[in-house]
Amino acid sequence: MKTFVRPLAVSLILVLFVSLFPSLPDRVEADINYFFIPAVSSSKNDGNDFGLIAPVLITGPDGDLKYMIAPQAIYNTIVGMRGTVSLFRYEPGGKELRGIASWSERIERRFQLSYVDPGFSNGRYSIGFSAMYFKNATVRFFGLGPTTVQGDETNYTAPETRLNWKFGVYANEVTQIAVSQRLRYMQPIQQGATDLPFTGDSFPNVPGVDGATILGQRISFHYDTRNSLVTPTDGMAVTAYAELNYNFHRGVDPLYSRYGIEVKKMFASESKRAILVIRGELQATIGSDVPFYEQSSLGGQNNLRGFGVDRYIDKQLIAFSVEERIHVLRTRLAGVTADFEIAPFVDTGQVFNSFKDVSFKDYRITPGIGFRGIIRPNVVGRIDYGYSKEGGAIFAGLDFPY
Repeated sequence: MKTFVRPLAVSLILVLFVSLFPSLPDRVEADINYFFIPAVSSSKNDGNDFGLIAPVLITGPDGDLKYMIAPQAIYNTIVGMRGTVSLFRYEPGGKELRGIASWSERIERRFQLSYVDPGFSNGRYSIGFSAMYFKNATVRFFGLGPTTVQGDETNYTAPETRLNWKFGVYANEVTQIAVSQRLRYMQPIQQGATDLPFTGDSFPNVPGVDGATILGQRISFHYDTRNSLVTPTDGMAVTAYAELNYNFHRGVDPLYSRYGIEVKKMFASESKRAILVIRGELQATIGSDVPFYEQSSLGGQNNLRGFGVDRYIDKQLIAFSVEERIHVLRTRLAGVTADFEIAPFVDTGQVFNSFKDVSFKDYRITPGIGFRGIIRPNVVGRIDYGYSKEGGAIFAGLDFPY
């Protein structure tokens, strides 16, 4: 199985990219605008970035955003020059096609294609798929458990291929039952791009260091009353899932299961210029020999934002977040209407090996503030800064954290 997973993913990305990205709209029908954005950032794990992003926005006759093309040229202090091209195609009903190709001077590569249609067949079903191959050379690992120390920080390169599909059936307008399947092939971890100790040398006996090939099946329940999937301002979303996984890697106990529930609730002011968002999440993993990168983790752009990605890892997880999204400006930008927000937040949570190990003293708390640019209904750009006792972290992305 390992010999064909990566070529299959790359082939799927190329074929689907050509077939699903038709030629761009005729200039007579489309309004094409572009601008330049300085790219200056500092990430706890990924180093410092200096460069330029040149987004091209293509809108239809109705003024809605149809395409976004975002070439980037970035110098990173760890992996050197990085060239990236991202393409997004938006259609009514929340359909989105996304393609990303990235190549760095040192080690890192990324090729991704994904498509989602939440209203397939006149809204009766939802479908989605993605194919990805990447090498991330700045991944950190501190060991397993809630009390790992900063002095045990190590680095490795994750050479990984992922294939996913999902099919959902709507019981009514706000309730969906979905089945999905994923294939994840992780090669044995390799030397990272930093001067930190190599994870394979410091933690040679941690499950997953020598690779994994995982086939997972999931059934999930979704209840969602939010008024938008990408840029919501009101409503509630509940997701619960159960997943069975099989690891084909030799010499390990192959079966393990995962379970999780996430609840998100939005409280909007009458004017919707201030939106309070609360999220709670619980995850559980059952089984032995579970690869460390398959276990629950805290830290990164979506939870405990004051720490680097995957700062704390263990089999179980409890997390809570509160964020206040405050509208500060609306303006025209490159032919489209853009909203800008500030978002103070507090994240907290802990990982643990079993529920009897839960302790209040192991909770980590990271306050912070975010800055958001929104082109409704399809695009969110954000920068979040979270503070922690380890110095804080900055994250940028093209979506809300939750």
